Amino acid sequence: MGKLQSKISLHTSKYRAEGSAAPPGPGASQQHSPAHSDAVTSVAALQPDLCVSGGRDKSVAVSSWRSGAALRRFLGHEREVTKVTSALDSSRVFSASRDKTVMMWELHGPSGPRQHFPGHDLVVTGLAVSPDASQLCTGSRDNSVCKWDTETGQCLGRAAISRNLVTHLCWVPGEPYVIQTSEDKTTRVWDSRELQVAHTFPAKQHVQTCCDASQDGRYCLSSSSGCAGHGAEATLWDLRQTRSRVCEYKGHFQTTTSCVFLPRGPALAPSIATSSSDSTVKVWDQDTAGRGGSCLLRVPFSWLTNPIPSVLSPGGDGRGECCHLWSLLQASCRAGWRNGPGLNKHEGAAHQR
Repeated sequence: MGKLQSKISLHTSKYRAEGSAAPPGPGASQQHSPAHSDAVTSVAALQPDLCVSGGRDKSVAVSSWRSGAALRRFLGHEREVTKVTSALDSSRVFSASRDKTVMMWELHGPSGPRQHFPGHDLVVTGLAVSPDASQLCTGSRDNSVCKWDTETGQCLGRAAISRNLVTHLCWVPGEPYVIQTSEDKTTRVWDSRELQVAHTFPAKQHVQTCCDASQDGRYCLSSSSGCAGHGAEATLWDLRQTRSRVCEYKGHFQTTTSCVFLPRGPALAPSIATSSSDSTVKVWDQDTAGRGGSCLLRVPFSWLTNPIPSVLSPGGDGRGECCHLWSLLQASCRAGWRNGPGLNKHEGAAHQR
């Protein structure tokens, strides 16, 4: 039998009655009205003040992350939504589903889908849209990656690799490259022009669950599955000539489900955020955390009984208050989503764990 491990910390808040208010504190998060009638599965930035979410209730919702108000709701999928994405500052929203299809929605258009993208044989688990929203890459557990014309819905290419069960996709800003993570424990770089693999990073010890690309296109992140403190790290990769591993960020005790680069500002060092099945979100110093430094901020969501599947940074272009605050949205496996604490670097240091 394995070793019995004690809990990291004990808080009476874990045993608070359902519906009772949590005591306020400097790291408290704000829970908004439910955006879905079932669990939230994915969140993504749409515009600096808007986010889009998908849920097990088969719906896609557009909400204001400042006020929590749900502004639009789109219905059309036959099964739960697995991923949502958009081209930042555009009005187009994309959603993937267990019904094996992808749909495109217009923020200011009708409630029905503007375009359908059928063609995968299994659940669609990856979405990446080009910066101009003219092309879309999708990935699935059917081992394939497809490229689509968003205007016509035409499939422009399809590539399949044995055992390449896609877990996530992201487009590198300003480049024709798409990053892809897989259950085969690898992170791949696809050239979207010919839909060919341009590079494969060395395989990790665990399934790679998510990926993100830095705004300057120099680095990418991937996150790992894990259990009982083994694995569950995020890895920083160099996308330039060396294309090597830069460092790792270790500290989660269960699968790291999501990883993002945070917007940079003149007073902030480059930072990243990770969310985990251990019901925590962590913020790391991008340049030092993997070389012996500690994380800048740990936010426990001890009232959640399910993992946090997704984390994003609204207003990822670095404008406005995101230059001075870390504002994170966490999608919980309840029907709502939470706006995490906006903390400056000095405040974050006081909440290190």
